[in-house]
Amino acid sequence: MSFYHPTKTFDLTGKVLVVPIVSVANVSQLAVDLLVASLSLERIGLFDTKYLIPAVGAREDGQAGITTSLELYGKNGMDIIVAQQRSPPLKSYKQDFVDALLGFVQESGVAAALFLGGVDMSNRTDAQMLAPTYYIRPANSPALDQGPFSILQQLPIPAYNHALTQPTQANPNQSSVPFIPGGGLGRRLLSSIPASWSIPTICLLHYVMEGDNRDDAHLLAAVVAKVLGADRYISSWKQPSSWKKGLFGASHDQTLYG
Repeated sequence: MSFYHPTKTFDLTGKVLVVPIVSVANVSQLAVDLLVASLSLERIGLFDTKYLIPAVGAREDGQAGITTSLELYGKNGMDIIVAQQRSPPLKSYKQDFVDALLGFVQESGVAAALFLGGVDMSNRTDAQMLAPTYYIRPANSPALDQGPFSILQQLPIPAYNHALTQPTQANPNQSSVPFIPGGGLGRRLLSSIPASWSIPTICLLHYVMEGDNRDDAHLLAAVVAKVLGADRYISSWKQPSSWKKGLFGASHDQTLYG
C-alpha cells in the first residue's frame, strides 16, 4: 500500500515540503496550524496512518469529512506544501515511520525538505540564550548555499549544537546529529537520512517549555515564512478556528466559583 494518497490533483514536483516533528509543547504542529490558516492552504492528500497512534477529529470551519493523524496541505501557485502530524508514531513503528516519511520525500520530487521541532528550554546553555530558534543541517544534505535555504546564512539563526554530540570511544558510531532534548523523533529522522541524499534539508528547532505556546508558535511560523520567502503572502497571521475551543478545551463554568 502506498504511504501517500492524494485527494486532489496536485503536482508536488519542485515544492518545498514542511514537516512538523511531534516534540515538546507541540510547537511545530502549532506553527504549521498557523501556516495552513494564514496561507489558506487546502488539504491535498492523506498519508497512511498505520504507524501512528490513531486520531480523528472534525475539520476546520465545518468542512466535510474528518481530519486524520497525518495530512498534506498545499495551494496552486504556491511553492510550499505543508504536512500536519497530529499524533506520534507507535513505539514499535518509529523507524518504520521514519523510513516511510523519508521515502516519500525522495519519491515525491520535492525540491527541499524543512523539518520543524521543539527543544526543551530547561536544557538550554548560557550561549544558547541569545536566540530562540536554531537550525540543523544533516551531514548528508547539500550545503546551505545550494537551494532554497541559502537565506539562512543571512539571518540571525545559529547552528544548533549540544554537549552530547561528539562520538565517544564507547560509541564511535554515534550519530553526528546533536542530542535534542524533548525533540521526539527529530534526531532519529535526521540520522536516518542516507548518504545518497541529494535533497536540501534542514531542521528548525525552537526552545520552548510546556504551557500556552501560541506566541512561540507564531514566532516559529514567522521564521519559517521568512526562510521560505512566504512572508510576502501573509499580511497578518490567522489562527485556525479550532484553537478557540480545541487548544485548551472549553472554559470552566464560572458558577462553579460562586
